Amino acid sequence: MKRALDVVGATVGLLLSIPIIGLAMVAIALESRGAVLYHQTRVGRDGRRFRVHKLRTMWVDNDDREHAAYVAALIAGDADRHGALFKLQDDARCTRVGRFLRHTSIDELPQLWNVLRGDMSLVGPRPSTPEEADLMDARARHRQDVKPGMTGLWQVNGRSRLGYDEMIDLDLEYARTWSPFEDLCILARTPFAVFRRETA
Repeated sequence: MKRALDVVGATVGLLLSIPIIGLAMVAIALESRGAVLYHQTRVGRDGRRFRVHKLRTMWVDNDDREHAAYVAALIAGDADRHGALFKLQDDARCTRVGRFLRHTSIDELPQLWNVLRGDMSLVGPRPSTPEEADLMDARARHRQDVKPGMTGLWQVNGRSRLGYDEMIDLDLEYARTWSPFEDLCILARTPFAVFRRETA
């Protein structure tokens, strides 16, 4: 049932989002050099690695060290809030178009292809990078018992306003209590979470 919801939802979503993705690609290409799509290795269900697809929001050849250090501190419980968020603010790696795409989550629309392929689900925990997965303890790794998703409990319950432990708690709760009705409720709440810009 979950897979059927994913296939139908991702197919409809891709068809509806083609004009938006096309306009975003043009804007990205006009502002900065480089490929308009960004591909990154992520960790999925049972630790399986796959390539996630996103619209590029950063300058080419950016320096990722500050972000990597912040993520490590976040997982260790040592990260400070930036304003109200557990997230780097005014990230110098992002282009102007990229900031808009991130605030509206348009950059994540190509992940609908990952859903169609079966790498991801519409709803589930946020897919981790290999570096993040390596830093997780045994309890946190249980979030990999289900497929990662484009949206989930973390996204609709505060997103980057929540700390790492709170994110893990929500992911584990989802893995334990999943139901088709819960997925539909999370999908219905997602647009409101996306447009609540202070949590983006």
